[in-house]
Amino acid sequence: MANEEIKEEMETEGTLITLEDEEGNEVEFEFLDIVEHKGEEYIVLIENDEDADEVVILKINPIDEETEEYVSIDDDALLDTVFEKFKKKYEGDINFA
Repeated sequence: MANEEIKEEMETEGTLITLEDEEGNEVEFEFLDIVEHKGEEYIVLIENDEDADEVVILKINPIDEETEEYVSIDDDALLDTVFEKFKKKYEGDINFA
């Protein structure tokens, strides 16, 4: 599982994460949550842009005790499952259109 210290730090509201897109451009995301599913952890982000309307879900792969990488998910069914867990957790708090 993700290092608890890293997880606690990220759970602070408004935490920003900068990632590179496929073209090597830096994109800033706001951390929303970490969702667990079948013993794996997934980070839920939204682009730090007032027009953003889609979340990004990435699998968390721990590299060592202090380092982790975020990996895109190609399995649409897995993405749907993780997103449904996220929606259920925040039902009533976030308006999902």
